[in-house]
Amino acid sequence: MSDLRFGGIAILDFGSQYTQLIARRVREQGVYAAVYPFDAPQAEIDQHHPKGYILSGGPNSVYEAGAPQVPVAVLEANKPVLGICYGMQALTHALGGKVTASLAREYGPAVITHTPHSSLLDGLPQSLKVWMSHGDRIEQPPENFVPLAQSENSPYAAIGHVGRRYYGVQFHPEVAHTPQGVNILRNFVFNICGCRESWSPESFIEDAIQSIRERVGPERVILGLSGGVDSAVTAALLQRAIGTQLTAIFVNTGMLRKDEPEDVLRVFRGQQGILVVAVDATEQFLGALQGVTEPERKRKVIGGLFIDVFAEEARALEGVRFLAQGTIYPDVIESAASSKSSRTIKSHHNVGGLPDDLHFELIEPLRDLFKDEVRRVGTALGLPDHIVWRQPFPGPGLAVRCLGDLTWERLETLREADAIFREELEKADLLRNGTAQSFAVLLPVKSVGVQGDNRTYNEVIALRSVTTDDFMTADWSRLDYDLLARASNRIVNEVAGVNRVVYDITSKPPGTIEWE
Repeated sequence: MSDLRFGGIAILDFGSQYTQLIARRVREQGVYAAVYPFDAPQAEIDQHHPKGYILSGGPNSVYEAGAPQVPVAVLEANKPVLGICYGMQALTHALGGKVTASLAREYGPAVITHTPHSSLLDGLPQSLKVWMSHGDRIEQPPENFVPLAQSENSPYAAIGHVGRRYYGVQFHPEVAHTPQGVNILRNFVFNICGCRESWSPESFIEDAIQSIRERVGPERVILGLSGGVDSAVTAALLQRAIGTQLTAIFVNTGMLRKDEPEDVLRVFRGQQGILVVAVDATEQFLGALQGVTEPERKRKVIGGLFIDVFAEEARALEGVRFLAQGTIYPDVIESAASSKSSRTIKSHHNVGGLPDDLHFELIEPLRDLFKDEVRRVGTALGLPDHIVWRQPFPGPGLAVRCLGDLTWERLETLREADAIFREELEKADLLRNGTAQSFAVLLPVKSVGVQGDNRTYNEVIALRSVTTDDFMTADWSRLDYDLLARASNRIVNEVAGVNRVVYDITSKPPGTIEWE
């Protein structure tokens, strides 16, 4: 069996917020790309026999003490290299060129003009809009490098050494603000590196099924099924590969959205034919969370109790050797961030920390996929759109959207308000296409109001909706006023105990997408 990951691109991460986006842009061309810390062992970087390397941007200056540098082994590999922003500066520095602080920093949109007939910029308009984000610039390229493009403030906005197939760009081709950026990356991947298209949802499914069958053999596998996209696609893929050898455990914590527990069972038991063990642990979770209002404490209580409930059900199953998880590639990158320029961004809500008596081998069939690839695989596997395109939902569920005391009554209030908001967005075709994450939050305050002829003192709902490409930054959705008016009117009229609705217009940063 040939490995679909062979012959792609290795991306060295120097700490840029856009590094994962580089990999996604390459994969969109049908070519596998993997991200590694810049100081990872070369054997790890080369494990999939890449045809070329991309050096990411980063926050440092190449002359700072301890600044990330290009590994010598990369320069000795005789393979194409593309440096982006800091990656270009690091490549220049490593090869004897000169990098200095720019007198006029470039942050934001810029226009470059380029030299015709260069392999990197071939076939593109001579004048290009690009996105800059740098304080240093190339003062003198390394020997035998030639300028390929310039901007008003950067005489070397792009450079290249045709013989060694080394290239650098001072801008960010991976972001949407560089309209021709995808074509620049495409030129590097295909024209310079000589990669071939082999990475697609269909080819991944075929490869994954064969790998799963070879590894699992006749053994049994269990999976924690949440109904979220990642665990749903993992379940469907395993079902396709091993059928009745899979048992999914679904724990209803009481913190899910309206009708979600019933929907999970209908889809995965009824439509997919998966053996699902369903546990309604609502009372246990509500009891454990009584009086808990601090968000991090909520997360720890829910995470710990979930493990206890899952472990109890797992012990009741005999002959299980493997535990499957819906780990995806961003989880792998973030959780394994060990280089000097990277930080572990968050902890994830997969089934980790199981008791010592449960000795399962871990199987993670989606660990090489980004979220958009997971959705495409889910569609190819035949999962319904409302599962595949379900918006992100926090591991602790509504517990971190119900601010303050967690009671069944308050959770039901939030569930109803949230369902109305999402229903109005769905009617406007904005739940999948126009917004990235939309939900209601129940605030820990009450508000004076007038309903009918009576004074009221009731709960307040905040509506939150954002747009984003990567969830690292996000902007609040500019929703139509009439849509917001309909949602607000329905909530105060249909949800008992609510007399006020507000709309959150905070971007990320400075805020986060979730309130807790």
